[in-house]
Amino acid sequence: MESLSTATDPLEGYEQARSVLFSSPRGTLLTRGRSTVVGGELATLADRLPALLAAGNGLAAGAISFDGAAHLHVPAETTWSAPLPPATPPLPSGRWWWRHTPAPAAYVRAVRLALADLQAGNLDKVVLARTLELRSDEPISLRRLLRPLLGHGYSFATPLPGGSTLAGASPELLVARRGRKVLSNPLAGSAERSDDPAEDSRRAAALLESAKDLHEHRLVVEAVAERLRRYCDSLEVPEAPQLTSTATMWHLSTEITGTLRDPATSVLTLAAALHPTPAVCGTPQAAARRVIGELEAVERGFYSGLAGWCDASGDGEWAVAIRCCEVHEHTVRLFAGAGIVAGSVPERELAETTSKFRTVLDALGAGDDALD
Repeated sequence: MESLSTATDPLEGYEQARSVLFSSPRGTLLTRGRSTVVGGELATLADRLPALLAAGNGLAAGAISFDGAAHLHVPAETTWSAPLPPATPPLPSGRWWWRHTPAPAAYVRAVRLALADLQAGNLDKVVLARTLELRSDEPISLRRLLRPLLGHGYSFATPLPGGSTLAGASPELLVARRGRKVLSNPLAGSAERSDDPAEDSRRAAALLESAKDLHEHRLVVEAVAERLRRYCDSLEVPEAPQLTSTATMWHLSTEITGTLRDPATSVLTLAAALHPTPAVCGTPQAAARRVIGELEAVERGFYSGLAGWCDASGDGEWAVAIRCCEVHEHTVRLFAGAGIVAGSVPERELAETTSKFRTVLDALGAGDDALD
């Protein structure tokens, strides 16, 4: 990584159609200028990218879809700046029209059907998503949306095929590599936060003791650890999760750290081995994908895929593309999902997805009317 410049405003040179923005606790990347777009499958990126990066400026950034389709940019110019503190979200403004897909009642029915599959022993977990589409009478300002997202976990904005932009602030790191050091921070098991401090603390404590959520979390951690062990000489996996939070949610979190066996292993090789984890798909993976195909009423696209960057040395960071939206002209399409396991209550899973929409709604200043 280049040295950080604290004087740089990462949004100052942001160009919606041509820039990739990716901000993490390590720093904020902004690409500028016309770029070479790299497509194809995630599984082959680690083999294909080095030659392109050697001929360019040595870095690629962008997004990878849930199904593993890449849309990366090798830009003309990159700049790094220090991580920024969160900005105050804008006040509610403008007029919005909205549509839920599926309707809330239909999502509850889908969760019930997934629970029947679980009870039949066909799978251990499946993640079901839904969308909330908002339309404004004015064009959506990406800069206005991004400002309050910066400084929250892993925030990003990257151009997508067709002229839309994927933007969000994810709390979940799929994988980062720096030299031989590897970090993954899977999240699974969630609870909505409360404005009342005493109730908020009670919910956090209850999440940390919830057998249902601890089981869901363990499924994800075990899958991530199993896949990373193929590439690591050593791997440290804490026995119990910790609590982490966003402005709207409590999560169970486990930081997994390791040392690569082969220093030539790229972060993209690790990402291909890990994606999709049970945190966004389910387990067993084939059974979960079948249920998603049967019950999910939305086209995920780049939601629950990856956003991040990789350099010529194989270093990089890739966040799970959650708490995100696709922006196109006057329209914002928000995504949220919930992990369904034995003991899930359909109405509570619906409420969880509603809470997860708030990350982008708050950044838009759209208010809560669309959640009704």
